[in-house]
Amino acid sequence: MKRLFLAFALASIVACSKSDNSGNKDVLKQEPEAAPKVVTDPIAEGQSLVEGADCLGCHKVDERMIGPSYKEVAAKYENTPENVELLADKIIKGSSGIWGDVPMPAHNGLSKENAKFMAQYILSSK
Repeated sequence: MKRLFLAFALASIVACSKSDNSGNKDVLKQEPEAAPKVVTDPIAEGQSLVEGADCLGCHKVDERMIGPSYKEVAAKYENTPENVELLADKIIKGSSGIWGDVPMPAHNGLSKENAKFMAQYILSSK
């Protein structure tokens, strides 16, 4: 009877230790963090971001809609780092009164980096 009890106890310990180890293996097999995205063409990245956002509902490259065309914006603002920064802020915070009475809504969820890519694309539209 003692042998049966010892065999059962030993089997329970082995079973428990195997399940504990399998949990630890999962922790050790976690995926490494993804490497940061490297952007080699900021203009293409900006175009992709513009096309994936709601921008084209109000803007076109070469004709005015609700807002100015990208060519009009590029003609008004020289393509400088200061103007990229200025337009990125306008994209994120919104803007009104510059191109008419209809305000451009804010895009608060957009990162500053992505807004700069978008501004670079817009300013390249000359």
